[in-house]
Amino acid sequence: MEQIDQQLFLFLNSANSPFWDDIMSFLSMKLVWAPLYLAILVWMGMKYGKKIWILLLLIALAIFLSDRISVLIKDLVARPRPCHETSLQGLVHMVRGVCGGSYGFVSSHAANSFNVAFLSLLLFRKKWYTVFIILWASAVSYSRIYLGVHYPGDIVGGAVLGAFIGWGICKLFSLYERKTLVKV
Repeated sequence: MEQIDQQLFLFLNSANSPFWDDIMSFLSMKLVWAPLYLAILVWMGMKYGKKIWILLLLIALAIFLSDRISVLIKDLVARPRPCHETSLQGLVHMVRGVCGGSYGFVSSHAANSFNVAFLSLLLFRKKWYTVFIILWASAVSYSRIYLGVHYPGDIVGGAVLGAFIGWGICKLFSLYERKTLVKV
């Protein structure tokens, strides 16, 4: 399985150009996501009104869980990133020589972007938004393969982790909504 992951990585990572180097570097920058996150929060505020405060607490919990669990898994699994893998030296396309930490499984970028995607798409339930946010999370995640810092398996693992956390936090919010409806 690991060999298939490496071969797929090398195939995906080898399709590069100076034009895409800049775009993929841009997509991987966390600050670039801020306007999208702000728009999502504004939309949530308009849709959920005063419940936004509970949502903000749950979103903070989701971010904390996604980020911390992905780092914990990286430390436990200790799988080197492709750019640190000695058997792949000279084969990995890296942009500006940036490689990141030693370990790559699971991708925190994938976990965080799919966390946001699933939490928000489950709250909004709009077809156009679902397509958009999944494409966005996938593009952010693919950028990590392109940049040479994650294997496809790292991305899939991070995406599953993030989607599960986003789904779980959405379920907590639904539980809160049901409890408050009963009391009214």
